[in-house]
Amino acid sequence: MPRFEPNPQRRPTAIAGASAGIGAATAQALAAAGHPVALGARRVDKCEELAEKIRADGGQAVAVPLDVTDEDSVTAFVTRTTEELGDIEVLVYGAGDLDADLVHEMEGSRFQGQLDVHLGGAHRLTSRVVPGMVERQRGDVVFIGSDVVPKPRPRMGAYVPAKAGLEAMARTMRMELEGTGVRASIVRPGPTFTSMGMQWDEETTEAVLNDWVKWGLARHPYFLRASDIADAVHHVISAPRGVHLSLIEVEPEAPLEER
Repeated sequence: MPRFEPNPQRRPTAIAGASAGIGAATAQALAAAGHPVALGARRVDKCEELAEKIRADGGQAVAVPLDVTDEDSVTAFVTRTTEELGDIEVLVYGAGDLDADLVHEMEGSRFQGQLDVHLGGAHRLTSRVVPGMVERQRGDVVFIGSDVVPKPRPRMGAYVPAKAGLEAMARTMRMELEGTGVRASIVRPGPTFTSMGMQWDEETTEAVLNDWVKWGLARHPYFLRASDIADAVHHVISAPRGVHLSLIEVEPEAPLEER
């Protein structure tokens, strides 16, 4: 007799931060694997465009407005996702943006805003989704972390502590959920080419890159693709019951040296 009943082949998935970047790529990857996906973000028009593409490709997707900083919005997102797709089997949390500034020069409202999106929003969603997973004795919660947690980068005054808090919460949940059948995991991307940071002006971008070089954090120019991180998320949730991939760090491979 198996130690665990296998996961269903069809696993309704809620994705926070699905309008672009890693979230959008994850939605496409999981939908292609046969999982219905709910695309949550404030830019619901972008989510609807992606949902239409997924449906055209034969997948099942619904776009649902989601502001992770708003309690009512989170509740409405979970309610509609459950109504449209069924009980949520997988939650992927990748909401948030990157606001570049020095810690001591960042206004309190901006600092708090980053913490609220990356960490507060993650708690709002997990507190509404995970109890149902515990009751059903199965489920996957995947948090998109960052390699700035073990290797902090300057000029990311709020992003670094926000991601550190997110990963700390995920590790705490892993202990708290032991024996429940619910797996809390971290997928930790290294430098990834997404829309994050694209709003920076030239001066900010130059300052960030110069500091990365100064502290040895830009060893080569290659970046990951969002689809690389989506593949890692798919790998995590596809692990058979009884196997817990608690942390996967994904880093870009350096270019080949010339001979």
